[in-house]
Amino acid sequence: MFSALFALTAIGLILLHATDGFHWRDLRYGWRKINWWMVLKFTAMMLALCLVVILIFAPDQMFNILKRDPRLMLMIFTLYPLVSALPQEIVFRPLFFRRYGEILPSGQAALVLNAAIFSMAHLMYWSWIVAAMTFAGGLVFAWAYEKQQNFPLAVVLHGIAGNLIFLAGLGIYFYSGNVTRPF
Repeated sequence: MFSALFALTAIGLILLHATDGFHWRDLRYGWRKINWWMVLKFTAMMLALCLVVILIFAPDQMFNILKRDPRLMLMIFTLYPLVSALPQEIVFRPLFFRRYGEILPSGQAALVLNAAIFSMAHLMYWSWIVAAMTFAGGLVFAWAYEKQQNFPLAVVLHGIAGNLIFLAGLGIYFYSGNVTRPF
């Protein structure tokens, strides 16, 4: 699956580079504008959501990676933001909003469309839990990028969300090795 993500990211990078008016430096700006108090509140709400979902649907999996292999959890915490969240954010935020912004609906409709496409990109997991969580996350990440004009904030929030999903034990739904197709 990472090969598909990296291939899509490479195509996205090429398309972004060819997009009129797009500048790579725009993706670097925003670190100083991040409201870290808001990030902390998001982290607390995301952790609470993950714990509720895991308690309802798979309580036996709560903190399973942390309990089974703390070094793997540390590796996920370190690598997920860079290897998964960052490439996804490049494709789903700047590419979507900058390259195709002129043909998108305006305002909130663009955020909803972006979140829906982001969610659909995760349909390979064959889980309504994944679909719902990625749609909600997509709304937050799109808001961070488009409404706050802050790519680093979108990456930070996505990285935190992904890490908390795996920490809580919801990685069982987001790990391709666990996918069982319904047909």
